[in-house]
Amino acid sequence: MASVDQREGTIQVQGQNLFFREARPGNGQVFASPCCCCMVSASPLRLGRTWVLCIGWPRLATGLWPLICQGLGRSKDAAAPAPIGEPAPSSFLAAVVEALELGPPVVISPSLSGMYSLPFLVAPGSQLRGYVPVAPVCTDKISAADYASVKTPALIVYGDQDPMGSSSFQHLKQLPNHRVLVMEGAGHPCYLDKPDEWHAGLLDFLQELA
Repeated sequence: MASVDQREGTIQVQGQNLFFREARPGNGQVFASPCCCCMVSASPLRLGRTWVLCIGWPRLATGLWPLICQGLGRSKDAAAPAPIGEPAPSSFLAAVVEALELGPPVVISPSLSGMYSLPFLVAPGSQLRGYVPVAPVCTDKISAADYASVKTPALIVYGDQDPMGSSSFQHLKQLPNHRVLVMEGAGHPCYLDKPDEWHAGLLDFLQELA
């Protein structure tokens, strides 16, 4: 298996200490693409170790996709830039991307992280290489016109046993350039219920962006 370089640290963004973990292809390997995957935490207050492991750490990096996992602080005491479940300013995630020097990233956004990723996705001039929503919140707070304006390729993922995934899809399907991965028998954390199917679908989507 190809080697992977890993590190973690914190960055300052809009007065917040943001914790991140990073995995990149090791031994000076050339990336398959200049874009990287910025994964917003499954909780806006904490970057869960389970999510980091099951998302494909280090599967994406060994596939020559640099991987950044970003979360808001290390504890429940971290202050979110918006009330939980309400859209955050698009400038917040834009500032994260700039601080981590990502370039146009692929954003993988499960559950509560939709409050960050969706405003960033539909913001005028937003530069995303790809978008992978996994049953995110706030899909009902984006207008049909804003959805229709998005040109970013999207992979919409959810488990067929997850009511939130089904309801969020009714809004996300308004994205003009999307494909869908529905995991049969999987619930809300579908990437945990069907990790092999998740990794295969995600890597296939990323290869199309390369």
